[in-house]
Amino acid sequence: MTEEENMTSNPGRAIALVNKEAETLSATVAALRDIARRCLAAEPLTPAQLRLLGVSLARFVERDCPSIEDALGLKFPRGGVPWWREEAIRKRNAALRELAARFYADLAVSVQARQIWLVTSRYAGSTWRFDRERDEMPAGYRGVEKEYVWIAFVSGARMPVCERQLRTILGR
Repeated sequence: MTEEENMTSNPGRAIALVNKEAETLSATVAALRDIARRCLAAEPLTPAQLRLLGVSLARFVERDCPSIEDALGLKFPRGGVPWWREEAIRKRNAALRELAARFYADLAVSVQARQIWLVTSRYAGSTWRFDRERDEMPAGYRGVEKEYVWIAFVSGARMPVCERQLRTILGR
C-alpha cells in the first residue's frame, strides 16, 4: 500500500503526518530565526547551525532545490498554506482563544464569537488605522481586551474574521 493510499484509508494517520510536518516546520523556522538573530548580533553559530546553513545554501546554489525555501526545508504541500501564513494564522487564533478565555469564559462559544466579532470589527474600523503603524503595543492595552485584539491584528493573518470562522477557531 502506498503512503497516499494509507493516508486515504486511515484519516488518523493523515492527520498525524500533517501534525508532524507542522512541528518539523515550526522547528525549522525557529532554528532559522535563531541563526538570523545570532548573525545580526555578530554571535557565533553552533556547529549544527553552520551545517544547516551550509547544506541548505549548497543545495540551492547547486540547483538541487528549485527555491531557497525548499533548500531550507520550508516546503508546504501543493495547494497548501505557506509556512509564514500558517504561522500568522496560528498566532491570530491563539490570541483570539486567549481573548475568549480571559474575557468571555462564562459565555457559550457562539456568544463569544459574536462579542469578539463586535470588538474586532470596531477596532478595525477605528483604532487599527493608527495602531498598524506602531512597532509596539500601546501600554494602555495591557490587561484589557485590546491587548489580544492588537496581537491578533499584528499577527499578519486576515482580520477581522467572521462570526462563523470565530466559532470554528474558538471551538478547538
